[in-house]
Amino acid sequence: MKTIHGFTRIRDHHISEIGSRAEIYRHVQTGAELLSLVNDDENKVFGITFRTPPRDSTGVAHILEHSVLCGSRKYPVKEPFVEILKGSLQTFLNAFTYPDKTCYPVASQNIKDFYNLVDVYLDAVFHPRIAPHIFQQEGWHYELEREIDPLSYKGVVYSEMKGSYSSPDRLLGELSQQSLFPDTTYGLDSGGDPKHIPNLTYEQFREFHAKFYHPSNARIFFYGDDNPEERLRFINEYLREFQKLEIDSTIPVQTPFEAPRTLARPFSAGKDEASRSKAMITVNWLLGETSDAVMNMALNILNYILLGTPGSPLRKALIDSGLGEDITGAGLENELRQLYFSVGLKGIDPEKAGKVEALILDTLATLSREGIDPGAVEAALNTMEFTLRENNTGSYPRGLIVMLRALTTWLYDGDPLLLLEFEKPLEVVKSNIASHPSSFEEIIDGSFLRNPHRTTVLLTPDPGLEEQEEETEREKLTAVKSSFSEAELKDISDNTRTLKNIQGTPDSPEALATIPSLKLIDLERKNKPIPLAEMRQENATVLFHDLVTNGIAYIDIGFDLSTIPSSLFPYIPLFGRVLFEMGTEKEDFVKLAQRIDQKTGGIYPSLMTSSVRESADPQARLFLRGKAMVSRVPEMLDILKDILFLLKLDNRNRFRQMVLEEKARQEQSVVPGGHQIVNTRLRSHFSKAGWMSEQMNGLSYLVFLRNLARLVDTDWPSVRDMLHRLWTLLVNRQGLILNVTIDKGGWQELQRHLFDFIGMIPEKPADRAIWTPAPIDEFEGMTVPAQINYVGKGTNLYHLGYRFHGSVGVITRYLRNTWLWDRVRVQGGAYGAFCSFDRLSGVLTFLSYRDPNTTATLAAFDSTADYLRSLDLSHEELTKGIIGAIGDIDSYMLPDAKGYTSMIRHLIGSTEEERQKIRDEVLSTTPADFKAFGEILDGVARTGLVKILGSDSALKKAVEETQLPFKITSIL
Repeated sequence: MKTIHGFTRIRDHHISEIGSRAEIYRHVQTGAELLSLVNDDENKVFGITFRTPPRDSTGVAHILEHSVLCGSRKYPVKEPFVEILKGSLQTFLNAFTYPDKTCYPVASQNIKDFYNLVDVYLDAVFHPRIAPHIFQQEGWHYELEREIDPLSYKGVVYSEMKGSYSSPDRLLGELSQQSLFPDTTYGLDSGGDPKHIPNLTYEQFREFHAKFYHPSNARIFFYGDDNPEERLRFINEYLREFQKLEIDSTIPVQTPFEAPRTLARPFSAGKDEASRSKAMITVNWLLGETSDAVMNMALNILNYILLGTPGSPLRKALIDSGLGEDITGAGLENELRQLYFSVGLKGIDPEKAGKVEALILDTLATLSREGIDPGAVEAALNTMEFTLRENNTGSYPRGLIVMLRALTTWLYDGDPLLLLEFEKPLEVVKSNIASHPSSFEEIIDGSFLRNPHRTTVLLTPDPGLEEQEEETEREKLTAVKSSFSEAELKDISDNTRTLKNIQGTPDSPEALATIPSLKLIDLERKNKPIPLAEMRQENATVLFHDLVTNGIAYIDIGFDLSTIPSSLFPYIPLFGRVLFEMGTEKEDFVKLAQRIDQKTGGIYPSLMTSSVRESADPQARLFLRGKAMVSRVPEMLDILKDILFLLKLDNRNRFRQMVLEEKARQEQSVVPGGHQIVNTRLRSHFSKAGWMSEQMNGLSYLVFLRNLARLVDTDWPSVRDMLHRLWTLLVNRQGLILNVTIDKGGWQELQRHLFDFIGMIPEKPADRAIWTPAPIDEFEGMTVPAQINYVGKGTNLYHLGYRFHGSVGVITRYLRNTWLWDRVRVQGGAYGAFCSFDRLSGVLTFLSYRDPNTTATLAAFDSTADYLRSLDLSHEELTKGIIGAIGDIDSYMLPDAKGYTSMIRHLIGSTEEERQKIRDEVLSTTPADFKAFGEILDGVARTGLVKILGSDSALKKAVEETQLPFKITSIL
C-alpha cells in the first residue's frame, strides 16, 4: 500500500450526507489513526482525541486537559492557549473531558491561523511542561498565606467542580449515569469529585499523561477545504518522534444487571419550606452499544416520540400527573460506548417517588400494549430527517459536530463513518415502520419493560448539607494542618508564595515570540456585508436576505413589544410558550405539536431586547421563528395563522403546568448560570433594555413565577385576562417585522404567500407604553446553597463621560485574557472571569464564574484601571489584541444566523458605515487607547454597583470585609 508522509490510506469513501470525501489513514510508525474529511467548508476543523478512562474520581483526566495547555516544549510560556486566543481568528478553541475521552478541537476560516492553532495543540498534548506548579494551579494545592492562617484548598478544576457539584441537576445526571455503570469507567466522575480531587498526587498525574497521551492512543481528525496532503505532512512532523506502544485504554462493556437497583443521595437545598420538600428522581435503563447504527437511529427517534415535545406521551404523562414541576433526565444519552435512557421528575414530594417510578413504567407499558399515535411517529421521523439533512450546528462549527459523531463509534475501534452516513439506517427504520407498524412498541417492550438493567436514583433535599460539607472540609483541613510539623507548614506557606510569584511573573519577550501569530496584513480591512433588501408591505417591514440555504426557508416574525405595559412584561416569555403549548380552537396542543413537526423543521418563540444607540427607548420583540422546505412554507404559515388567531386560553391546568416548568427551569439555572443572574441584575440599573431583560429572564422573573404559581390557583380569571390582554396588544401589524432568509428563487416563490400572511394580521392603533423601572437595591447579596460564588461589578461608562471608540473591543478582550485571567482565574482559583461592554447602552460589567473568592475578586476588578494605566504594551501584544477583536467581528455564521443577525442590526440602527468605522478603529487601536480607557475605569471602581451570588457564609464575610450596604436575599 502506498505511504504518504508516514501514513497508509486504508479507506477512501464519499459521504454524500455531509458532502465530503472521507479518507482514513493509519500512521505506520505509531499506529495513530487519522480521519480526513475534504469538502468546501471554509470553517476548517482539527481535533486530536485520546481515550482516557480514569480509575478513580480524582479528576485526573480533567486536570490534565487544563494542564497540557499551560506551556509546552516548543511554546515555553505560561498559557499558550491564552496567548494564541489573544491573537487568533479562531472560530472554536477549547478542550473537553468526557467520561472516556479527552478532545482538543480547534477551528478557523483562515488557513494560516488554522495551522498555527493545530501546531500549538499538537505540541501541547505531546510535549507539555506539566511541572508541579501547573498541577497545583489547575488541579489542587494547599493554600497557606501565613503559617497562622487556616489551611485551604485552591485550584481551577477544584473550583470548577465545586460549582458543578452545587448544581442538583448536574449531580442527578452524574449519579444516574454512574448507577448504570458501577463496574466501568462510566461509574466514576472524570471531571473530579471535590471530595476526591485532593487525593490525586503529582506522580499519578504525570503517569496518566505518559500512559494515554501517545499517538498509539490517538484519533486525529481534519475537516474542511484545506489541502488534504498538507494535513498528513504536518501531523507526521510530530508523530515521527514516537514509536508504537501497546496501550490498554479499552472501554469495557458493563455486565448486565439481573435485577433493577435503587440509589438515594442528598443534595444541598435552601432552608425555606418550599426547597425542603422538593426532591428529584430519574429512572434509567442501560441499552445496546452505540455502534448498532439502525438501533441507534431508532432509539433517537423513539426518544423524540417519548419526550421531544410538550405533547409527547411520556413527557405529558409525567407533567399531567401533578407529581412534580418539570421533567428531568438526559433522555437518550448516545455519546458513550453503550446507550442509556434517563427520565424523571424534579420538584417532587420525596414520599411520592415510588408513584413517579410506577407512572413511568405504567406509561411505557401502556404505549407498548395499546400502541403509539401514528401521528407522533410521523412527526418524529420528519423532525429527525429534517435535522439530519439541514445539519444546522448553530454557533458550533459543523466539522466539530461531525468529529464528535465519528468518535461515537471510532473511539471504540468501530467504523468512524458509520453514523455520518445516516441515509441507510434512516431508510431501514422507515422501511421497518412501513412493514411493521409496531416497531417502536416492540423496542419499548424489549429495551425498557423486559430490561432488568434499570436503576432508580432519588435525590432528596438537605438544607443542612452545605453547612455540613463546609464544616467537614474545615475539620479535615484543620486535622491535616495539625498533622504537619512547623517545617512542613513553612514549606506549604513558602510554596503558596512561590506559586503566586510564578503566576504573577510575566513571560519573557523571547518566550512570547515563540507563539505563532498572524500579522495585521493578514486581516481583511473591510467587513463582509450580509445581503439585505428592505421593503414595506401594508405598513409592515419586510427584510429579505439572498443566501444559499439548500432549499430551506428561515422566517422570523417579530411583534413589537413597545406597546406592552410593564405590568405584562413577565408574562411575555410564558406567552411565547402559550402560543405553541396551549392549543387552538382547531386542535389541542398535542396535535398542534405533531402538525408542526410533520410539516416544518420547527417553530419556536424567541425574545429580543436591546438598547438603541443614542435613544432611551429600547428595541424589544417577541419573534416566532420557523423553518421549512420552500414547498412547505404555505403549510407553516397556516400553522402560524391558527396559533395567532385561534389561540385558546381557557386551560388552567395546562397553564399551571407551564408555570411550574418555567419556575423549575429558572431555579435550575441559578447555580450553573449565576454569572448571568448577576450580570442581568447589574445591567437592569442602567438602561430600559437591561431592566426589561431582567423582568423577563432574571431574578425578578423567578420571583414573578413563584407568585404566579399561587395566583393561577387562587385567581385564574385575572391571570387569563392578563394573557388575553397581552394577546390582543401583541398581534398587531403595527410595528411588525418579517425577516426571510432564502435564495432569490425561493423568495420569488414565497413572496405572495408571505405578503398574504401579513395582510391577515390586523393593524390596530397603539401608543408606545410609558415604562418606569422599579428601583432595585444597588448592592445585593443573593444566597444560594452552593460552594462557590459569582461576583459582579459594573456601571454605565457613558454616564462617566466615555465616548465610544472601537478600541474598547480590543481592550476588554485583552483584559479577559490577561489581567482577569491571571488575577481571578490563575491566582484566585475561579473557573472564569469576564469583562463585557455594551456599546449601545454604555454598560460595562466585570464578572467571575465559579469563584472561591469574593472581596479578592472585587479588588482585582478595582485594580484594572491601574493595570491599564501602567501597562507597557508591546507592538506584538497590541497586534494580537487587534487580531482577536477582528476575529470576534468576523465570527462564522450559518445562513439562518446571518439573516437573523442582519435583522437585529437593522432594528438597532447599526449601519454598514458604522460597523466599518468600528472595524477601522479596532485596526488602528494604540497603547494610548488602553491608558485612556484606564482613566475611565477609575469611575467603575469608585461608583460601580456590586452584586454577589453565593453561599451564606461567603456573603457574610464579604459584607464584613467591604462594608458595602448589601441587601441580602435568599434565592434558593
